[in-house]
Amino acid sequence: MTTPVPGLTAGSSQVTAGIALGLAASLAFGTSGVFATPLFEAGWTPGAAVFWRVLIAAVALLPFSLWQLRGRFGLLRTQWRPVLGFGVLSVAVSQLCYFAAVDRMDVGIALLLEYLAPVALVLLAWVRTRRPPVPLVLAGVVVSVIGLLCVLDLAGATPDPLGVLFAFGAMVGAASYFVIAARPSPLPPLALPGLGLAVGAVLLGLACLIGILPYAAPLVEVSLLGTHLPWWLPLGVVGLVAGALAYSLGVAGIARMGERLSSFVSLSEVLFAVLLAALLLHQVPSAVQLTGGVLVVAGVVLIRLAANRDEPAVPALTATLPDAEPEPAQP
Repeated sequence: MTTPVPGLTAGSSQVTAGIALGLAASLAFGTSGVFATPLFEAGWTPGAAVFWRVLIAAVALLPFSLWQLRGRFGLLRTQWRPVLGFGVLSVAVSQLCYFAAVDRMDVGIALLLEYLAPVALVLLAWVRTRRPPVPLVLAGVVVSVIGLLCVLDLAGATPDPLGVLFAFGAMVGAASYFVIAARPSPLPPLALPGLGLAVGAVLLGLACLIGILPYAAPLVEVSLLGTHLPWWLPLGVVGLVAGALAYSLGVAGIARMGERLSSFVSLSEVLFAVLLAALLLHQVPSAVQLTGGVLVVAGVVLIRLAANRDEPAVPALTATLPDAEPEPAQP
């Protein structure tokens, strides 16, 4: 049974293992935008890219999920809500919005907007609990918002409004990912990501089938690293590395770190993605945008410091949610 260990109150070995898993997950997630961009340039739509990414990841993980659930399928009767929420919000909404944003703006900028999720979690917890955060948290929110304005670089460029909107949709999905994965659950480790990805794949497939999501996936060579590669190579990286591997490592890390610390560690995805985009796609942010990125990270660091110094003043959102339903008795 997998039970989350709250932030810094957990044993040091658990937290250390969680941080290592979180960093590995961030590196895996960070490859998604870089390897999806050549597909977009070859004529793939965001809907097609995210559908195949989630489907490949689900096919890779589902056998392991079912194997871990053997003899305990009754758990799904009580745990269907987190599985459904993970599949709809954490997978379908977040990935579709992220890919749609990347189709309209640089990878690093889209990620920086998405990873305002820790700020959103603090504000949402404030609304739900009616307990205001400490001044250090408010300072972090202000710094992050200033950083956001710099990331948009309103003076130096005209941001794509639809791209910004999609990036904020990805932020909502990312926030749900941390909240759902951090809740205590009797599900085995790979059940939540495996089943959640399967739910997301079904929803995205239906959306493509009925025309809600524009679908185009020309099976042509793509340009990457100065050479031409078959389409299935970047798609395989997006599905297996940025999909199956990333979600598995990420959920395992969150279960050991908790919602707050994991949302901070996940910011490393921005750094990995920016570095990969600069190396492979030559997408280098402007000086103002780089400054904004530093401010966004600094603001979230302030929020994390306040959460660790004064736990009651910055309640975790998971603490305001009902406890997970108990595991049914085994015959």
